[in-house]
Amino acid sequence: MKYDVLVIGGGPGGYVAAIRAAQLGLKAVVVERDKMGGVCLNWGCIPTKALLRSSEVHHLIQNADQFGIKVKGVEFDIKKIVDRSRKVSSQLSSGIDHLMKKNKVDVIKGTAKILSPGKVSVASNEIEAKHIIIATGARARILPGLEPDGDLIMTYKEAMTPKKFPKKLLVVGSGAIGVEFASFYRNMGAEVTIVEIADKILPVEDKEVSAFMKKSFESQGMRILVGSKLDSVEKKKNKVTAKITNGTKEIKEDFDSVIMAVGIQANTEELGLENTKVQLDKGSIHTNQWCETNEKGIYAIGDVAGAPWLAHKASHEGMICIEKIAGHKKVHPMRKELIPGCTYAMPQVASVGLTEDQAKEQGYAIKVGKFPFVANGKAIALGDTNGFVKTIFNEKTGELLGAHMVGAEVTEMIQGYVVAMGMETTEEELMHTIFPHPTLSESMHESVLNAYDRAIHI
Repeated sequence: MKYDVLVIGGGPGGYVAAIRAAQLGLKAVVVERDKMGGVCLNWGCIPTKALLRSSEVHHLIQNADQFGIKVKGVEFDIKKIVDRSRKVSSQLSSGIDHLMKKNKVDVIKGTAKILSPGKVSVASNEIEAKHIIIATGARARILPGLEPDGDLIMTYKEAMTPKKFPKKLLVVGSGAIGVEFASFYRNMGAEVTIVEIADKILPVEDKEVSAFMKKSFESQGMRILVGSKLDSVEKKKNKVTAKITNGTKEIKEDFDSVIMAVGIQANTEELGLENTKVQLDKGSIHTNQWCETNEKGIYAIGDVAGAPWLAHKASHEGMICIEKIAGHKKVHPMRKELIPGCTYAMPQVASVGLTEDQAKEQGYAIKVGKFPFVANGKAIALGDTNGFVKTIFNEKTGELLGAHMVGAEVTEMIQGYVVAMGMETTEEELMHTIFPHPTLSESMHESVLNAYDRAIHI
């Protein structure tokens, strides 16, 4: 079997790369050992959003009285919630299978191993390909002594399909994954504690956003322990005893379950990388701006190629990689500063570009604008005024350096700022843009105006 492009892994990076290859006239094949769609569609982005949607509905029903609606006897069925989440994943995964057939991309089920540049084995078959793209993704990082058992100790995968609903939950790590699960279980009624070793939750976000989220979570009844470390976990019959160091204080407490969300680890094992010149950098495959490795004809995209570990980053890298291979004239290298990040908790968080501290550290003279949702008409009408929009500009040039948002549906709004930054839009152009009324997006406009002391509604 001979191909122009062989992709190892059918996740959001791999299948997009294969489709784009087919569009450009290249003969492509994907080798996938499990379901198409990778972690994102099957155990990550999509099923967690289905779970979070159920928790949002539960939250709205519990607070229906503020909208003039009376509801009695609210209950939930965790099995049905999980079943719906799994059905959503299955629907999308089968949709990827259809896209492969539509674009005439071959799919081989199995585990791929690189024999040499241009040659890959799958089971007893040898496949030749001019170009090999590694898109094997990553898995949950496991700490020694804290291996998941699917019941008492869970990673994101087990937390999506719990055998029973934990009344008291410990979440270790407060990145997007940890925070989203903490939000889901808290909104469904669990008593939740978050342990974070850094001095703030959502460590990669702007400090004002992190502080706001901590306060918001605490108002919802969560306990947040920053600057803290999980020392050990002792398993018992139906519970775990956790030992936590919180500053100078030691905490020993029982929980029904623990969710470990302490990062991810690239899937680089048993790929046959020893048969190539491919090099690793901190556990991930080292690549250049075109996703090329140190071995000619071998590329890496997505989580296996390092941070940020986001599905949309993987998909975009797949496009860049294939267009470069095909000699596309208008291909642009990846600009990581333009990759938006989204956290689908309650409230939501979305950001792009530099934080305020990063902008200052890089020597920029800046102007900062903020606008609270409590002053936005649509947010007031929705009954969801918990949040704000923050924008950071280069004082000298008017360049938008970063945008940070927390509140209702901000994950749907951030793309406006991403487009603006990609087009090198200035504050003047954003000010002259007409935003529809009444919308949450008006807060984006007002934040820009506020950076230049021109806000109207505060």
